Amino acid sequence: MTSIFMILMLLLNILWFFIIAHVVMSWLINFQVLNTRQPLVAQIWYGINRLLEPIYGPIRRVLPNMGGLDLAPLAVLIAVAVARIVLTNNAALFY
Repeated sequence: MTSIFMILMLLLNILWFFIIAHVVMSWLINFQVLNTRQPLVAQIWYGINRLLEPIYGPIRRVLPNMGGLDLAPLAVLIAVAVARIVLTNNAALFY
């Protein structure tokens, strides 16, 4: 059971990293530091979008429209943090 716990924690950490990378990259694109016409930037940007959109989509339907402000990444980060806390606190049950 310890291996299942460790795998779940690893997957949550990877998801956390991708969300942070997505948020930072969106800021850099919006402030025109990065240009999506560059092939490498476009490939990374669209890859991260395709990876995270199935997670963001249902949350965006529930959250109210905030204009240009997208709160879906924040909601997912909070959910990931809660899942990590729950897994960590219940890890003693697996031993």
